[in-house]
This record gives sequence, C-alpha cells and structure tokens, in this order.
Amino acid sequence: MENTFGIRLSSARKMAGMSLQKLADALGNVVTKQSLNKYEQGIMKPDSRLLINLSNVLGVPVDYFYAEPTVAIEFRNPDYRKHSSRISTTQKASIEEKSKNQLEKYIELETLLNLHEKPDYFEYEKEVITEDEAVEAANILREQWDLGYDPIPDVIAMLEDKGYKVIEIDAPKNFDGLSAEVDGSKVIILNHSLYEGNNCRKRFTALHELAHRSLRFPDELGHKNEERFCHVFANAVLYPSEMAEKELHYERFHFYENELILIKERWGISISAIFQTALRLGIISDYVFKKLSINYRSLGYYRDNNEPGKFLSQEKPVRFLRLVYFALGKGLISTNEAAYYTGVSAWEFRQSVKQLV
Repeated sequence: MENTFGIRLSSARKMAGMSLQKLADALGNVVTKQSLNKYEQGIMKPDSRLLINLSNVLGVPVDYFYAEPTVAIEFRNPDYRKHSSRISTTQKASIEEKSKNQLEKYIELETLLNLHEKPDYFEYEKEVITEDEAVEAANILREQWDLGYDPIPDVIAMLEDKGYKVIEIDAPKNFDGLSAEVDGSKVIILNHSLYEGNNCRKRFTALHELAHRSLRFPDELGHKNEERFCHVFANAVLYPSEMAEKELHYERFHFYENELILIKERWGISISAIFQTALRLGIISDYVFKKLSINYRSLGYYRDNNEPGKFLSQEKPVRFLRLVYFALGKGLISTNEAAYYTGVSAWEFRQSVKQLV
C-alpha cells in the first residue's frame, strides 16, 4: 500500500474519536489540521519528533503507523444496537475503526495458524413478520444447536463455539453493540465498558445481534418492529416459552422479587425481560405489566447494574486470546508480537505470562 502511513494515521485518529482539529489541539498546535490532512493523504510525512508525539497522543505504538494491513476489513451492513440514533458520526467512526483494528488482528492470527474451521451459523430462512415467528425462530435455534430446555451457561462461549467472532471494545455508554459480516465471517461487537457486572444484559445484547445476522425481515417492516422482534428472539432463546409458562403460571395476582431473582439467577435473563416474556405469553395483562414497570423504575432497578440478582457466568470472548497463546506456543509469533496482538506493552505481557513447559 503506497500510503500505509496516512491510512494508519487516519485509523488511529478515528479510533481516538478525534477530528483533525482536535488532534492538532492535542499536539499543542505544533502542526496545523491542514498539515495533518496532508499526512493522511500521503502528500507529506512528519518528522521523527512529531511521529513520537502522534504515537503518545493517539495511544498506538510507532510501529502501528507503518504496519501494512494483511487483510482488508470492510463492514457489510452493520446493525447497531438500539441507541444508534444517539451515536454521533465521530463516535460511530471510532467504534468501527476499533472493531476493524481488532478484527484485522483476529484474521491475521487465523491465517498465520492456517485455521479453516467451518462455522455452524444459524440461518432462519422464513421472513419474520410477527412476534410468534420470532419465537419460532428461537425454538428452531435451540433445536438445531441441541440446547434443549436448559439454561444456557455462557452465551458468548456458545457463539464462539459456533464460529461467530465476538469481540469487545471500549466505547461510549450510548453504544450497546453491533453485528456485521466481515471477510465471510459473522461478527458480534460488544461494548466492554457497558457490561461490567451485568452479564444478563450482555447475553441479551449478544443474542439480539445474533438475530440481526440470522433472521430475515421484510423491508416494509420498519426499524422499530425489527428491533422489537430481535428482542423477542433474544428473550425466547434465553428463556424458552414452555419453561416460562411452567414456572410463571397463569392466573396469578402477585409477583415477588424473591421469585424473580431465582428465575434470573437460573436462566440468566433480566427481571425486566421476565416481565416482557410474561406479557407476551398472556400470563399478565397490559395493566399488570405497566404496574410492574412503574414499580421497577421507582425502585431504580433500570439504572446500570442496579437490578437485584446476579447470573454467574464468564460471558467473555476468549477465542482470540487463545489464538495468541497458540501462535506463541508454536513459535509463529514473538513475545513482542503477542503483546501487540493483545494491546499491552511487551513488559506487561511478559509479566502476565507463565510458561509451564
């Protein structure tokens, strides 16, 4: 690539969420935004002193600017989770560049290790135009993936086992996740900082994004209904309707928090999602659902990590890190290269590694 430096500089700037002017300001205005633009266009090159300053300000090693990408990463029809209207253009560019950077490393490692594992993607051929059809799709997924009627111990591990690339990035709190197709792979990207201590929300979002990659919707359905059906699909995968009907029962007058916590901690589904499931199945009326929702909000349970009960599972993507150690163990990459892949300094990586054999 003739303009490797310019492309890498533009990528690092977008990952940092900076405009050309903001980067110039962060550099102390020792260089103008016009000059920075020329660097990105490949018209000019910075001197060594400015290069080091760019590295420090943008949080990438100097080598990053000269490393030619081994794969071209382009998102195909990315679907943003729920809050996309509140994500600015700059934030969206940052999210996509961070995701591309991580995916580039991921695919590099797979190529280096000569891995050709065949994925077991879930594809639902029918168009989904009703909630019942979204539930039917969830039931078929459970059947095809041999999940039975049991709780899913770890959704992220399940998706990685089926061949989905799941990665986490640090992003603004108004971003939940997105799904995309990249280089023939189906990718789910989650906001690392958003799900600390909230595995139920993380599981739900991962399955919501799976729905975007697996289900087909008519064009006239509209974004709002598509999102709603992805919600229904995610809930039904986590908490099968037959089990919900059996455990929640019909013709009841009261719900107690203790019972809801027990269901949450068994199935890994939030209390608010249990309400949605009970409404969909006709176990509660619209009136009862509204009362439950009002009480839920009055108790402050809608706030981050404020809902009672914990679902104990890892819910952490680990396949990429396993590939790093695999490549290191085979002698295909050096310790410094392993540090680059994991995004830490060589010193930090060496301190964290303990060789047994």
